[in-house]
Amino acid sequence: MTELNSTPEMDMPEDSKITDPAAAVSADDAALDDWASALAEQNNNAPVSTSTAGVFQPLSKVEPTTTRNDIDMILDIPVQMTVELGRTKIAIRNLLQLAQGSVVELDGLAGEPMDVLVNGCLIAQGEVVVVNDKFGIRLTDIITPSERIRKLNR
Repeated sequence: MTELNSTPEMDMPEDSKITDPAAAVSADDAALDDWASALAEQNNNAPVSTSTAGVFQPLSKVEPTTTRNDIDMILDIPVQMTVELGRTKIAIRNLLQLAQGSVVELDGLAGEPMDVLVNGCLIAQGEVVVVNDKFGIRLTDIITPSERIRKLNR
């Protein structure tokens, strides 16, 4: 039966215990050398430096052609577009009394531009149009990116 308070170092033979901090550092260097040689073998024996200074390239040396600035990757991502006539707050008691023909008063005024939201974020305002018996919206004002950010911070 083993003791519960034993540590791997306590179970090691006396001659293999690391008591000198310099020896611990050299053990870490040896481990780094092992990793470096394994990486070199993986990369077709390409020389790999064990120092961290050579691992990362400065950003100024990275060629801009390696970064893909292709908007085609996101063009097919679906988003939820909502046109909002107005909003209101209503008590559950009044909500349960709604029936066919009930009128709910909204805070939007007649003739006032409606909000166009994409995934819940206001991006434009517009007015209702009817085209071939279907409702649509004609955008009258596009919200600038700086205005969008300002509204997010509120």
